[in-house]
Amino acid sequence: MSYTLGIRENLRPFLEQLLQVFFVGLTIGLQRTVIPALAESEFGVVQGSMTAIFAFIVSFGIVKGAMNFVSGRISERIGRRRVLIWGWIAALPIPFMILFAPNWGWIVAANVLLGVNQGFAWSMTVTAKMDIVKGSERGLATGFNEFAGYGGVALAGLVTGYLASYFDPRTSLFVFGLAVILLALLAALLAFTETLPYARAEAARHATGATAGPRAAYVEGPDNPTSVQIFALVSWRNPTFMALAQAGSVEKFVDALMWALVPVFMVAQGASLIEIGWVTGIYGFVWGGSQLWTGPLSDLVGRKWPTVTGFFLCSGGVLAFPMLATVTGWAAAAAVTGVGMALLYPTLIAAMGDIAHPSWRGSALGVYRFWRDLGYAIGALSMGLIADAAGMLEAGFWFTAIAMAGSGLWLILRMKETHPRLSVAARR
Repeated sequence: MSYTLGIRENLRPFLEQLLQVFFVGLTIGLQRTVIPALAESEFGVVQGSMTAIFAFIVSFGIVKGAMNFVSGRISERIGRRRVLIWGWIAALPIPFMILFAPNWGWIVAANVLLGVNQGFAWSMTVTAKMDIVKGSERGLATGFNEFAGYGGVALAGLVTGYLASYFDPRTSLFVFGLAVILLALLAALLAFTETLPYARAEAARHATGATAGPRAAYVEGPDNPTSVQIFALVSWRNPTFMALAQAGSVEKFVDALMWALVPVFMVAQGASLIEIGWVTGIYGFVWGGSQLWTGPLSDLVGRKWPTVTGFFLCSGGVLAFPMLATVTGWAAAAAVTGVGMALLYPTLIAAMGDIAHPSWRGSALGVYRFWRDLGYAIGALSMGLIADAAGMLEAGFWFTAIAMAGSGLWLILRMKETHPRLSVAARR
């Protein structure tokens, strides 16, 4: 088998991957509206303790970050499909833990399992797409992937907000979550094509010089790097990899803010669960939908400047949020932030795929996603401590805006353009 690359040439596995990442988005989205808003009234969190509320995101970020790295390494030995299935098996107890949780500690524990699920399942949809697409299609592919995933996040947040307003909140989350997880597991078992052979075939073609199109500027590294070697290479030894890793980490501050701080802030301002669902949903829908054009944009103009623009747009949107006092204003700020996330999010993944060698691309993406999702924990813990110390929720917004602007500046100074066509031109 030739293992030809391309979206059109591999349409069936591409669509299978999109279905899976949509289910992954629905799974994480079921916690986006109801749980943070009802942390005090339903799960007994001490009133006003943002550090305690953010604890469930901290546990999620630490575990998901670690599982991203683990799943990337494992998938290069046993394949992408098996790791995906393990991720869905890990998610099965989550709806039951939400339904029967006697206190907030159960929610924190449920998010440990959610971190395993996301680290295994979402990682495999990304890695599998990088396996089967051409270098000139990576922006388009990641744009579709993240559109499906974050479209699912937004849809689940909106739907569960409505369900919890009209029915028992816990029962609503239980039924919705269990149905999604069972359907996803069934689809993974019956309809997910193994893509590891594509990556191995690409590596073989590159080694013999048989690669079609511009020859990618893969970062030099050992042929079969150890876990320590690949971690060091992506984390600090290569300046572009390092710039991408820090950017991935900091951009998750925004998602942590929209996940927990925005619902709590809006509750404090008198907003309803449905209004919170709409604002966070607009952020998710704009983020998800915009990636259908931001991903292809990076295939045309390169990875660096769309990413930098996205960081500064996010900084502005987050900074504006606490300065506004209406649902319409918050929705507008959320939309601006969503566009910023759409510009940077798929482009960072595509940039990693551009310069990570096919023989260790899964591991490199795993390291990047380790640092990226550790950003949930770093951002959530920092925002919680800062908001509690300052005695005002607004401090969390200010911190996130400054961090995003600083990360964008780092990219300007240290990131090289990675797109195969443009990086070839730069080397001439």
